[in-house]
Amino acid sequence: MAHSQDKVDATAVFVKPAHFDEWEKTDLWTSAKNIPGVKLRVDENGVEAERFQSDTSGQVALYSPDGKLLFNGGITGSRGHFGDNDGLTAIEALLAGNNPTKTNTPVFGCRLIKAPAKTNAEEFCDANDDN
Repeated sequence: MAHSQDKVDATAVFVKPAHFDEWEKTDLWTSAKNIPGVKLRVDENGVEAERFQSDTSGQVALYSPDGKLLFNGGITGSRGHFGDNDGLTAIEALLAGNNPTKTNTPVFGCRLIKAPAKTNAEEFCDANDDN
């Protein structure tokens, strides 16, 4: 974001499952809050996540000003990875006005919403090998 503030309107959305108080107020929330130009939103019970067909934390979607989806996927090479990867390269290319080689990349993270019977926080971030 430091290099793209004037090119993008960024919002980090934190899903808050039902039956969890202060779910979104984590270290990640604090980190995102400290990124200049990023707005934070709470998505109560994953309504927005469902609308945008996002089921894994870390999913990034980039839309053009006219609402066209330009990129959808992850911007890390693996869970917890920092540094260069195909997703980040694609976003940077798009923001520079170039055509990326990829517009979809795998997302590595935790499942956002599970069946309503699940109430234990750890159950939301399992191995999630199917993503």
